[in-house]
Amino acid sequence: GIKWMSSLEAKLEETKEKKPTAEKLERLRREKINRFRNQHRINIQGTDLPDPIATFDQLQEEYKVHPKIMENIQAAGFRVPTPIQMQAIPVMLHGRELLASAPTGSGKTLAFCIPLLTHLKQPRNKGFRAVIISPTRELASQTHRELVKLAEGTGFRIHMIHKAAEAAKKFGPKSSKKF
Repeated sequence: GIKWMSSLEAKLEETKEKKPTAEKLERLRREKINRFRNQHRINIQGTDLPDPIATFDQLQEEYKVHPKIMENIQAAGFRVPTPIQMQAIPVMLHGRELLASAPTGSGKTLAFCIPLLTHLKQPRNKGFRAVIISPTRELASQTHRELVKLAEGTGFRIHMIHKAAEAAKKFGPKSSKKF
């Protein structure tokens, strides 16, 4: 049959059809995120995963990362996050567990140091609040260096312990009981 309607009714009918639904908007957003991940060769598995970040500025806007840490990121010359940083930082800031693999020099250290300092929020006089274990002294030195630069001006005290005897002297004889 033929459907008769006025021009006003026809315009209303058109706007109803063109109005995107919540499901369609969500699907378009997911497609955009998947294109972004594919473009940066980010492979991720899991459920209910946070979206990757495209800029370091998003860390302050979306995750309220300490302004001094953001300043230190800029001062260190980091302008755009690397692919591992784009996805790993939001995952860790959401308190999720993470197993990540990326080539040497891809920014893994910064990818876990930013969320670590953000979760600690501010310095407290309560002993060791975070421990990073490294397989080699060289990697421990690199991590220590990066953390010192990143935490500069925040009040966090960053220590590297590579010999138990030196640690006992440095942190006191009761350090093993304290920490």
